[in-house]
Amino acid sequence: MGFSTEWEQQYASSNHLSRWPWSDLVSYVMRHARPTGSGFKVLEVGCGAGANIPFFLSLGVDYTAVDGSASTINNLKQAYPELQDALHVMDFSKELPAGKFDLIIDRGAITHNDTQGITSTIANIYASLTDQGKFIGIDWFSTRYSDFNNADACIEQVDEWTRTFNAKSRSFANLGNVHFSDKAHLETLFSDFTLSNLQHKIIEDGTGWELASYNFVADKK
Repeated sequence: MGFSTEWEQQYASSNHLSRWPWSDLVSYVMRHARPTGSGFKVLEVGCGAGANIPFFLSLGVDYTAVDGSASTINNLKQAYPELQDALHVMDFSKELPAGKFDLIIDRGAITHNDTQGITSTIANIYASLTDQGKFIGIDWFSTRYSDFNNADACIEQVDEWTRTFNAKSRSFANLGNVHFSDKAHLETLFSDFTLSNLQHKIIEDGTGWELASYNFVADKK
């Protein structure tokens, strides 16, 4: 299954327009895949409203991004005219831009697909990385996330790891597919990579409700 149409609706309605670079992504890039100059090629999978673009432009890298939403890509081309040819509307589970990249990143976009779509996306990422390339995943939802077992909020169990949710979900209402992982599942998904710097973040809000996700680096074998 490809890009969730729900996200096009969200962006077209000016929702989920995060503007600030994600701090975990900045930290992971600078610690584990620090760019080396203008020849360093970065691909962002699921750029959304472009929160991470200023960070990468400040580093002077060769930046490319894809998203399934035409609305958000059109908005970004207006905001960053210098990236007109680097921003693409694509179903990343089916294709990625041509060429090889030193670093491919995702902050919580790939996880809004079913398991088959994620498997296809990871295969595309593997093929698009240079031999020494890295993939950095930020905020891949964990099965410790309370919504994973929230029967009242679940509309459909799409597969073993994927759910869709109604308004009773605290985080995922009307966002289409939401995929969750545990460590073993991540290792299976990334069996062609070496996972390193795996961090499991669990935030409890004081009521027993947990928000949980993984950050990690995947090195191409």
